[in-house]
Amino acid sequence: MTYLAKPKLHHPKLVANALGYTRRDYEGSVSTLCAGCGHDSISAAIVQAIYDLALPPHRIAKLSGIGCSSKTPDYFLGASHGFNSVHGRMPSVLTGANLANRELIYIGVSGDGDSASIGIGQFAHVMRRNVNMLYMVENNGVYGLTKGQFSATADKGSKSKKGATNSDEAIDMVSLAIQMGASFVARSFSGDKEQLVPLVKAAISHPGAAFIDCISPCVAFNNHVGSTKSFDYVRAHNDAVNKLDFITGRTEITANYAPGTVTEVQQHDGSWIRLRKTAEDYDPRDRRNVMSYLEESRAAGEISTGLLYLAAGDEADDLHARMNTLDRPLNQLDTADLVPGSKVLDKLNASLR
Repeated sequence: MTYLAKPKLHHPKLVANALGYTRRDYEGSVSTLCAGCGHDSISAAIVQAIYDLALPPHRIAKLSGIGCSSKTPDYFLGASHGFNSVHGRMPSVLTGANLANRELIYIGVSGDGDSASIGIGQFAHVMRRNVNMLYMVENNGVYGLTKGQFSATADKGSKSKKGATNSDEAIDMVSLAIQMGASFVARSFSGDKEQLVPLVKAAISHPGAAFIDCISPCVAFNNHVGSTKSFDYVRAHNDAVNKLDFITGRTEITANYAPGTVTEVQQHDGSWIRLRKTAEDYDPRDRRNVMSYLEESRAAGEISTGLLYLAAGDEADDLHARMNTLDRPLNQLDTADLVPGSKVLDKLNASLR
């Protein structure tokens, strides 16, 4: 078996942060995703954000589900805690870990297939419980690991790589997160590092459920019409013992534009998406206005990016505050804490009668 590992030797002139770590210290394994994949840009943004925040890697726990997006935690923070859960179940695993050890910083990475389909119930409940975490959805509108079928976030009327038209309404993860009670909601574009890195830093620093819906184009399956390299075509025509699919290298798609403006970004397949960056006077604390703004942008065919909603006051309390848990992590409690004696138990039972 071959393992892709980066050399441990660092250039002596690499700049270190306040903890003495270089940016390389926050990286992970070599990515096996397609060249030019937006997911790698998101990984780079997370690395940059945590490097800038000067957080020790051992204080971070990264969890994921299944899919191309859920592979990405292997590509950043190689020295942190990590757990790859089953399809759509990352939120419940992360919730349990968070309740057991509140001193860690939790990053949940998922995809539109992992969170908007099989895991949509888990997504809704982790938002309404306001678990202290960064929930990052790497949203490309397709199932990349299973050859590009429409995901639940694919826009109605959009075309697949085979030319089929999606007739189903899209699930808007941003609107759903706000409705479910998330206290920090944002959307960004994987190619807009200038916007994404500050959003990740703010989300990690936020006490409560921080959700970022990051549009991340799939270089292999986004609106690719008539390809003979599709899963169905190869399965129907393959007479050889094996057949290798080759994907040419692509350059990273970037976008840099001013707040309050709209820009059009061309994708690898020649299609275009329109991005609107929220204006500097945009008020993310007015929940009803935020929902109206999102619906207006959607009707205009625009993808609003930036910090879209930020709860104020008691709404921002995380799960520990709502449950009145101990300040100490549960995994640090000893026998005396866990077995307080019959008098304490009698008092508790009496209070429940």
